Amino acid sequence: MRPTARRLREALFELLADRIEGARFLDLCAGSGAVGIEALSRGASHVTFVDHSPKICSFIASNLILCGVFEDQAEVLTSDAIRFLRRSAREGGPKWDIAFFDPPYRADYEAVLDLFGASRLLRRGGRGVLVAEHYCENDLKDAIGRLRRWHRLRQGDSCLSFYERV
Repeated sequence: MRPTARRLREALFELLADRIEGARFLDLCAGSGAVGIEALSRGASHVTFVDHSPKICSFIASNLILCGVFEDQAEVLTSDAIRFLRRSAREGGPKWDIAFFDPPYRADYEAVLDLFGASRLLRRGGRGVLVAEHYCENDLKDAIGRLRRWHRLRQGDSCLSFYERV
């Protein structure tokens, strides 16, 4: 597990500040859950945490209890990112206002980005945002299906690519 650095997390939430209040947030490849928990602390109405590790999901669930998060504010799901997104896409309709995708840097980003670009997992109208954290040397595409990158933030070897659904 490689948690998102504190300074990078601060920059993420600075850029998303006007979109967080009341947002439905997806923390995909959640790891420690710090990003999703911070989204809740900044006013997100609901966070879905997804990680492939049952042990990590149990850790996130424990942290949510310690933080006093109510059951209707969060759900923690053990699943592979691709499997989870395919199932969510089949269920139809926009799901999230903001999705944060932070897999291990060696992961294949393309399949997940393609699913977001081809589906209606994100809301439109200036609300649907996908943020992918990645190694800067692994530069992601500017356009993926219905997604367009509108910002790229670099901090050391890590980058955040911000995509909007158009």
